[in-house]
Amino acid sequence: MIRVIVADDHPIVRSGIVALLAATDDVDVVGVAGDGREAVDLAAALQPDLVLMDLRMPVLSGDRATAEIIARDPAVRVVVLTTYETDEQILTAIEAGAVGYLLKASPEDELLAGVRSAARGEVALAPSIAAMLVRRVAAPAGAQAATPALTARERQVLALVASGHSNRSVAGELFVSEATVKTHLIHVFEKLGVSDRTRAVTLAMELGLL
Repeated sequence: MIRVIVADDHPIVRSGIVALLAATDDVDVVGVAGDGREAVDLAAALQPDLVLMDLRMPVLSGDRATAEIIARDPAVRVVVLTTYETDEQILTAIEAGAVGYLLKASPEDELLAGVRSAARGEVALAPSIAAMLVRRVAAPAGAQAATPALTARERQVLALVASGHSNRSVAGELFVSEATVKTHLIHVFEKLGVSDRTRAVTLAMELGLL
């Protein structure tokens, strides 16, 4: 079971999200929060696998709550679930430590797939968000010299990760061992100066590597 906390300040929206998750057989909603501070406190007390976090929250904003939750317990994964999708808000959430960014207007199956992907340790980005991050990449030609060089295989691996594949799935797609996939990701992390899959994907998109 995926133990989830839902954090949203709108009671009706919060109830709808809870009802959607409760209808599945692999998700257990262990707590609900109406503001950012409550979300932080609940995460500390309940130690969920995942927190679904709205961005615009009273008392403590969603990005700040995300940063606090992860600082206290890096094992807790936070997925932003919001109606907002500006470039700055997306990057702020990712930089705070969110492992995904989903939109409330997304189809139900897309939301559930995002929750499950994030719980498995994968990147969970709504297709429109991934597209926006790609469009954001418009680096001037002079900046190309400073862009880290990834091998063709490293780009293949990262592209599959960006599309939601686990290490095992990537290995199957490329007909290599899972250990080889992990080695490629370690090299990617080193080249990009990051420490997790989510930031590797978003930075690679910003730099035009994906």
